[in-house]
Amino acid sequence: MDSIQINPKDNVEVLLKPRGDVPAGHKIALRDIAEGEPIVKYGFPIGVATKSIKAGEWVHTHNVKTGLSEKSDYRYEPVGLGSDRVGLGSDRDPNDLNPTLSDSNPTLKDPKSTASFQGYLRADGRAGIRNEIWIIPTVGCVNSVATKLAADNQSLAKGSVEGIYAFEHPYGCSQTGADHAQTRKLLAALCHHPNAGGVLVLSLGCENLTPAQFREALGPVDESRVKFLVCQDVEDEFEAGGRLLAEIASAMADDRRETLPASKLVVGMKCGGSDGLSGITANPTVGRFSDLLVSLGGSTVLTEVPEMFGAEPMLFNRAESREVFDKAVKVVTDFKHYFTSHGEVVYENPSPGNKAGGITTLEDKSCGCVQKGGSAPVVDAIGYADRVVKQGLNIMSGPGNDLVSATALTAAGAHLVLFTTGRGTPFGAPAPTVKISTNTPLYNKKRNWIDFNAGTVAEGTETLDQAGRRLLEFVLKVASGERTQSEKRGARGIAIFKDGITL
Repeated sequence: MDSIQINPKDNVEVLLKPRGDVPAGHKIALRDIAEGEPIVKYGFPIGVATKSIKAGEWVHTHNVKTGLSEKSDYRYEPVGLGSDRVGLGSDRDPNDLNPTLSDSNPTLKDPKSTASFQGYLRADGRAGIRNEIWIIPTVGCVNSVATKLAADNQSLAKGSVEGIYAFEHPYGCSQTGADHAQTRKLLAALCHHPNAGGVLVLSLGCENLTPAQFREALGPVDESRVKFLVCQDVEDEFEAGGRLLAEIASAMADDRRETLPASKLVVGMKCGGSDGLSGITANPTVGRFSDLLVSLGGSTVLTEVPEMFGAEPMLFNRAESREVFDKAVKVVTDFKHYFTSHGEVVYENPSPGNKAGGITTLEDKSCGCVQKGGSAPVVDAIGYADRVVKQGLNIMSGPGNDLVSATALTAAGAHLVLFTTGRGTPFGAPAPTVKISTNTPLYNKKRNWIDFNAGTVAEGTETLDQAGRRLLEFVLKVASGERTQSEKRGARGIAIFKDGITL
């Protein structure tokens, strides 16, 4: 198969292989399209023809423009599960959220069983899939101290302690209002992440995110596992920090992996460096995975709100109640206000790399992006860095920026992040970051970046449902301790969402 018409309503097809001068991932008109007529892909309008397009002609930025505006009228029109499924080769009833799983993991043989992984059970009942010590600076001034403390004390990473990691950032001082609150909220959320068996909170002492203020934001903690160091209060911060890290490692010494149900997993879903195959292979593969994990009682989180613009009905009409629908609408309208308050248009997207890969408009990008949400009901819509509290598919407020949104997913409690990409990227979030390629050439070229290949779907060697089940099995392995490529390379970092002034 050289091309695919994703939905019977579509007036374009997507090339799976190059055709003449048109690259793979790009669109070809299935019939004559008049100037001003909608371009339909995924069964939804993704733009408007700016000139007449003949059947068989290339459909892209030279003859299509966005149909989006800053204002939208959202109406709650609930739909049944599975009504928005797209992609290649589904091998099951779209309403069946408990398909038969493969025999490669014995716990997956019975779809009604609780699939399991080997994780760490925390005192609050949550699970951890790593048992690491995280050093969290409350202000960028102590970044170098945090990095050196992590490097100098890696000898403590033995036995049940799986590593010591410092997360640098430039904030915590010279901020006001919402920015100051967001920095405080996100850093506190990271300190409570279940993959961190212990945390060293590192302060300078004179920043406006004061140690006392941060302790208040944290709330109650296990003082044997969460330690605090104010660098201005000690003579030698490296000696004092090393001693505190040793105390944390000692408190973690008896931690052991044990069999835990997949229902305890929270998985973030993200895309970046997308191409024309993202919405056909990798993203719907993640969508199939999401449906599987939700059917097992687990939770998934979808963010990148600007990449929902134009595809909101695909998600919003799956809200389990009017209350959830209203919360989801607020997440999107608030983000649109963020754009317009800065004098920016909401559709200033896709990126040059996206366009080179075959994505023409923001609607095109968004309709492919939201395929990661599968077909399960949306159970909640949460704010930036809010913790996931409902089992099922969640929407979270956050930008499209890769590291900012992946950090926010981690802060929300995601044990790992599934990251689909058609072009590749080496970054890693604080949580294990699983890179999923949309195409096999990328997987073969960047084996040191990519963990999972969804290009098999485009090649016809695997259906989306098979790829989704294979991804679930891989996620359970990662949750049980298998390292991702980004972890193997030490690629970890955080980025904090910023909106306001810097003093």
